[in-house]
Amino acid sequence: MPTTRCPAAPAYPADPTPPIPETLAYSLTLPAALASAALARATTRELLRAHGLTDMLDPALQAVGELTAVASQFTESSNYYLTLRYRFSILRLIAYDSHPRHTSPHLATACDTRRRAALRVLACVCRACDGTWGFGEAREPGGGTRMWATLPRASAAAYGAP
Repeated sequence: MPTTRCPAAPAYPADPTPPIPETLAYSLTLPAALASAALARATTRELLRAHGLTDMLDPALQAVGELTAVASQFTESSNYYLTLRYRFSILRLIAYDSHPRHTSPHLATACDTRRRAALRVLACVCRACDGTWGFGEAREPGGGTRMWATLPRASAAAYGAP
């Protein structure tokens, strides 16, 4: 019987290019614990620094803190997800939790009102940065809820300035 050798795997060396804003693309799985919002902020701080986006730190950290704190409160599983992406001069932050949309219109309205109230600081940050925010049904296979914030770099860099 002839021996078949496995072909050599192609070598893909690690990209030596240092991180730049346009390569910021990370996803984190966080435990549904009170400490996770602080861990998400610390991780975001380091990622933004590494990618040269320190001018966006204040609003980005506030938005990540709000999104992750609410996801931690609403999720019905032991974890939730956070994604950070930077494209076209906009930082997009998305948190996914497992809380499904309610089929009852009354429950859905009550739940949306509660979530909107929990995200009121996020709304203020996004408004101050000319960004957007919102929440809705997650399109991922697991379902649940997707909450997001977008922060344009130019206006986020001026966040808090007189």
